[in-house]
Amino acid sequence: MADLVHLARQDDIAVITIDNPPVNALSPGVPEGIEALLHQAAGDSHVHAIVVIGAGQTFIAGADIREFAKIVSGERPRISLHPFLNAIEDCPRPVVMAIHGTAFGGGLETAMAGHYRVIAPDAQVGQPEVKLGLIPGAGGTQRLPRLAGIAKALEMCAGGQPISAPEALDLGIADRLIEGSLLEGAISFAREIAAMPVRKTRDRNEKLANAPAPLFGFAREKTRKLARGMTAPLAAIDAVEAATRLPFDEGCRREAELFDQCLYSSQSRALIHAFFGERTVAKVPGLPKDVQPAEIARAAVIGAGTMGGGIAMTFANAGIPVIVKETAADALGRGMSTIRGNYAKTAAKGRISSADVEQRLSRITPQLTYDGFDQADIIVEAVFENTSVKKQVFAEIGRIAKPGCILASNTSSLNIDEIAAATGRPEMVVGTHFFSPAHVMRLLEVVRGRETAPRVIATAMALGKKLGKIAVLAGNCPGFIGNRMVGPYLREAQFLVEEGASVEQVNQALYDFGMAMGPLAMDDMAGLDIGWAIRKEFARFEKPGVRRPRLPDILCELRRFGQKSGRGWSLYDADRKSSPDPELAALAEKAAREVGVQRRTILDEEIVDRCIYALVNEGARILEDGIALRAVDIDITYIYGYGLPAWRGGPMFYADTVGLANVLTRIRELEKIHGPDLWSPAPLLERLANESRTFTDFDKLKANS
Repeated sequence: MADLVHLARQDDIAVITIDNPPVNALSPGVPEGIEALLHQAAGDSHVHAIVVIGAGQTFIAGADIREFAKIVSGERPRISLHPFLNAIEDCPRPVVMAIHGTAFGGGLETAMAGHYRVIAPDAQVGQPEVKLGLIPGAGGTQRLPRLAGIAKALEMCAGGQPISAPEALDLGIADRLIEGSLLEGAISFAREIAAMPVRKTRDRNEKLANAPAPLFGFAREKTRKLARGMTAPLAAIDAVEAATRLPFDEGCRREAELFDQCLYSSQSRALIHAFFGERTVAKVPGLPKDVQPAEIARAAVIGAGTMGGGIAMTFANAGIPVIVKETAADALGRGMSTIRGNYAKTAAKGRISSADVEQRLSRITPQLTYDGFDQADIIVEAVFENTSVKKQVFAEIGRIAKPGCILASNTSSLNIDEIAAATGRPEMVVGTHFFSPAHVMRLLEVVRGRETAPRVIATAMALGKKLGKIAVLAGNCPGFIGNRMVGPYLREAQFLVEEGASVEQVNQALYDFGMAMGPLAMDDMAGLDIGWAIRKEFARFEKPGVRRPRLPDILCELRRFGQKSGRGWSLYDADRKSSPDPELAALAEKAAREVGVQRRTILDEEIVDRCIYALVNEGARILEDGIALRAVDIDITYIYGYGLPAWRGGPMFYADTVGLANVLTRIRELEKIHGPDLWSPAPLLERLANESRTFTDFDKLKANS
């Protein structure tokens, strides 16, 4: 305890310093240490006021998230922080909380229990618990509305976004902005208010009476749209509303009830799984410990189309100068026009300034030649998804790239080893599968070839972080992790339309499950011609006699390529807004006749089962094949690359919550109906289900082996 919290005195002011690196989390021992030192300082007749401050880069970043899992598992009892926070408020000496870095979650709840708060200009405060499927559980929903007002408390507790120091000052969360030394400013402020009566947040009720009657209904309606499917944001609204209806202590009890409901929910477990998963996927087992990533100071991109332009923007946004090459002036012009338009839209939304736009554009050099490519630290190929074309490009860049330059392919499915063989330096080749739009989507699939050097892997993973991406390492196989799994997912969606479901029903069923968009809407957005080209590329590997969806090929033969052509599975207007296509049903009936399928009525439950369990089953095979390092790598891929909601935890974690035995039973039912070529259970799934284990257990066992 003494190691986590320290007490010092500067004349008449006691200074309590929280020293629990790296982020001063409220781990066991920290609250107890603060409370003990508060009592000690308050008992000193020479102390007139107390300052609480964090060591290092932050005040208190929040609770120790690992503790939540221990509580849920029964490993550790849930301990209320209310006695600790009440002890701060009941301290007879004025307590000044000095905030720098972040005061999030329990950190802000601790700060609000102080009598006063001072804040550094670049600090942030917030109640982000909903991002973990929780709500503030230590009075945050009760104290925050008393300081900031009901409307802002609803926004912060239900939305989870932090606010800046100046806004915290304007709202009344903070009492003074401190320029220069925060500690010196806090001590000076403490002396100013030392003779004043203590001011308890829990007794400040004046802002609770100003909430318009419709405010809570409006907040719930907005939250259901913005946080679709999530329960914690609505629980946070209920808790804030309790602050307006109940005395403080009763409001805290109501908050605790709601917090416990969230804590023991599958959504919270899934979101915490995703939180730690983001950090886990950055770790690559087996890389030599002495391998250091190379510095990427200059980049080059081949192709200025949708993907190439987006990749170039990603480099420019990260401060890395980038050359963009095209083969024709008109294509280059279109690409740069799209880049400028994307930046203009971002600026119009207030996310960047016009000066930022010009600065980022200045980092992008469009050209028709390979001039300057010999100075690049990484060259990213983003041409058409065709092995022959890519091999030709890699043969060219293999001749001109400097030694040590990383040669990266943005392929979404092709053989990295075959592409690498064209370069003469396969150890420098890696897949960097950006997701479209590349300047927006957070996932980067890093694909390791058979000969890819460890330093190249380390550099690609580190580059992902520098570009603001979540990088997941994948092995080399058709489609890697993401698109290998999306194949069976789309296959089932397409089968379902041939068998009798409407496009709209399939899309809606998966949207209601929580997906960002339905599978056929996703297909239209990506472009049906992309899948058509991939099917042709891999046709030679298909097993004869196995049923394949016929309808996608029919649509492509009619030049119905999705949004880009105005029609695909649906119709699209000039703004790419979709509407049902009355011709689609006739085309589906035609496809069904050609493959001998009897159309029927299909329930939403079957749609979800077939699409999601196809993901799970293929994911299990990917784990068996070693294409994914861990089940959590698959989960993060699907959350950040394919729009599966984080509150489901990813496909593999979702299967854990359903129970692998239940998943296996349903897959065996589908196998009897549709045949073993499409639905034979993955051996890993069978083994885990028979052993009453989970994919999470699989990851733990692998990590310990």
